[in-house]
Amino acid sequence: MHQALDLTHMVDSARKPMTTEVLKDDELFITSEANGEISAGNQAGLGLYYQDTRFLSCLRIWLEGQSAAFLSSSVRESHFAQFELTNPELQKESGLIPAQSLHIRALRVLEGEFLQRLRLINFNPFILHLRLEIELAADFLDIFEIRGWSRAQRGEYYDPAPLEDGVLFGYQGLDKIQRFTQASFYPYPNEVNVTGNGARVVFNLRLPQDKKVYLYMQIKPFITDKPETEVIPAVRKNRSMLNNTFRKSGKNKMLDYQKWKEDCTVFTSSNLFLTQMLQRTITDIYALRTTYPGMGTTIQAGIPWYAAPFGRDALITGWQTFLVNPSLAKEVLYFLAAFQGQEVNAWRDEEPGKILHELRRGELSSCQEIPHTPYYGSVDATPWFIILLSEICRWTGDRALLEELKDNLSAALEWCQKYGDLDGDGFIEYLCHSDQGLVSQGWKDSWDGVIDLEGNIPAGPIALVEVQAYYYLALVRAAELFKDLGDNKRAEKLELQAKDLQQKFLEFFWREEDQFLVFALDGNKRSVITPVSNAGHCLFTGILPEEQAQIVARRLFKSDMYSGWGIRTMSKAVKPYNPMSYHNGSVWPHDNAIIAAGLRRTQHFELLQRLTTNMFEAAMFFPYHRLPELFCGFTRRDEGGPVLYPTACNPQAWAVGTIPFFVQTMLGISCNHQEVHIKNPFLPRWIDDIVVSNLKVGTGKVDLEFTRKGKRTYCGVLDTVGKVKVIIESP
Repeated sequence: MHQALDLTHMVDSARKPMTTEVLKDDELFITSEANGEISAGNQAGLGLYYQDTRFLSCLRIWLEGQSAAFLSSSVRESHFAQFELTNPELQKESGLIPAQSLHIRALRVLEGEFLQRLRLINFNPFILHLRLEIELAADFLDIFEIRGWSRAQRGEYYDPAPLEDGVLFGYQGLDKIQRFTQASFYPYPNEVNVTGNGARVVFNLRLPQDKKVYLYMQIKPFITDKPETEVIPAVRKNRSMLNNTFRKSGKNKMLDYQKWKEDCTVFTSSNLFLTQMLQRTITDIYALRTTYPGMGTTIQAGIPWYAAPFGRDALITGWQTFLVNPSLAKEVLYFLAAFQGQEVNAWRDEEPGKILHELRRGELSSCQEIPHTPYYGSVDATPWFIILLSEICRWTGDRALLEELKDNLSAALEWCQKYGDLDGDGFIEYLCHSDQGLVSQGWKDSWDGVIDLEGNIPAGPIALVEVQAYYYLALVRAAELFKDLGDNKRAEKLELQAKDLQQKFLEFFWREEDQFLVFALDGNKRSVITPVSNAGHCLFTGILPEEQAQIVARRLFKSDMYSGWGIRTMSKAVKPYNPMSYHNGSVWPHDNAIIAAGLRRTQHFELLQRLTTNMFEAAMFFPYHRLPELFCGFTRRDEGGPVLYPTACNPQAWAVGTIPFFVQTMLGISCNHQEVHIKNPFLPRWIDDIVVSNLKVGTGKVDLEFTRKGKRTYCGVLDTVGKVKVIIESP
């Protein structure tokens, strides 16, 4: 077991320059380089996005034809950013301008549009006349194109139109929808030079010594079906004072975030870094929460690649974040229920009762080039829907929610039995029917996400080990829900079905010679025996008897599976292993969080403490101490930190949910209507105490304090509001 690292060392490492900065407001988000710029042709998917389309593909600042020098950057609450820049040495006809004699501070805020304020201060002992250019471009690419989707043809680009206060970019897609990017400036530019699909907006600035000079920019994406000739005159009428707009937007977003934080649980810990991680979790969740007009509110999966509704991701995130705010889970359930499958549609892999996988709103989905309208190729989202519904009914006692969604519950169960079980053997399998769908439809949904020991892709239908465990828990919890609804006959039938599934699961998925669970059954019911982390998901469901559960838990911490930072997705002892792959050797925080829930259920407190500690240590190395979607599975060494996966989403929903879920798992917190249960809490040696206040339970609230004294952790009730009962069990 690795010793905990010195925190000072980790903080210094975490202060290294960041690769990207992210801001988000509902469906609008921007990703940029650390200096705030978006380089044309970048390979990292940088840009300003709205409804799955990149509305700004280049944003750069030029000082006398040279790039500004980067000093530092920071993001506050995922909607406000600050960039500190200066000048390199500049040679002008009037003389030399020394390096670092000009300070530029760029402030950014998102509120339905992208606003930026540049503040320039000249520290030279003379008036500085400076040519500042802002380079812009808009490629209007669908996010799938940026990820590598090849198209035979695209729509029509309009020539960038210079305006008195800026420039307008336009594009009409093959879906006949027009998309525009309007860039406005105050004060007005001296020149607007159009080159191809880009433009340079020029300002000839006079900068007195030690005086602040401001320059405002507004980037507004919009979608319309009006002719281009009608759009441009309307744009020209926009003459708002951008300084007032900037201040108002910044204040509005600050108030929005403050209101959300007041509605969430408050965490205060003796470990300052843990407190900061939990505070950022709260604001990241709010940033990823997205309201779709006419459709509802849910949480997007991650930025930049998965800034869209995803069924599995949203359900697991809702499950992880009860401790933060149970309202998120309720929003997710309502949103997904509204899109529950209604028909058999092979193109979308849709079936009645099935929960969606992914919903997109860009040009490719509009043109039916991809089936994401929505697409239903997820084998586990439907049992997760049942699990989350049962969990929120336990946590909140919301009988009205259960009554509203009981038909959706029945439809989900029917899908599991009628459509999910493709061959009538009692297991849930998947098989892709869409020619543009996912070959792998479990949580490891990359093309090689399910692979045998020799590196071959098994033929379907595929029955994944963790999906059967989810199904088992869904049946058990559905029985509980039908008892609450007064339908005891159906509850008994579901309980018997769960017992039958458990017995058959042990027969087909437990491999005695390996003392481990098989990865999957292929289309011929042959075992895919690749050792993977999926087996660990079975622990929290209760499908495994105690003996096998103990064996699986310990197996995951052997050196081939455990990197020292977390549990790998695949054993490094097998041929397909690659620590830099997406699913075959990397470490996923949410994967480890689900396994952590199983470690508590099986009472592996020492392993749980080890995993929690190592995940916390890993987070200390990442920007803002935020766990990314995944990181590489290289073995931990005495020096250095975990290796970043190059294209990981950050923030990503179920990675964001990992830290509060680990806290809940450590503290042993669960709820049953108006009762809070605290069972065998523990705090690792890097936490002396933690206060969890404003925790919503049923219709009430509770404030709890946990304190470690030696090897024992004690829980005290500080306050309760409403009819809340706290039951504390300690060994």
